[in-house]
Amino acid sequence: MPDDRPTPERIPLADWLKDLADSLELPEGVTEEEQTALLDIARIAAHTSERVAAPITTFMAGIACAKLPPTERGAALRSLADQLEPK
Repeated sequence: MPDDRPTPERIPLADWLKDLADSLELPEGVTEEEQTALLDIARIAAHTSERVAAPITTFMAGIACAKLPPTERGAALRSLADQLEPK
């Protein structure tokens, strides 16, 4: 049976993240350093465990990093990615 639902127009990543930050009332949003580290964390989780580990792991990392000053979050996420990377 064919899927007749319309395909939504894709939103550029920068616009998506800005809109999300605004919706969540996060004035600083997410830096490129944080984005890169989070994507690495998601990749490691998905390939080391089950795919569903990726969003849950990044959510948990976000909770942990929410306690940090914004200037420390990128480095903390990078450190976590390095710790999770299989040796």
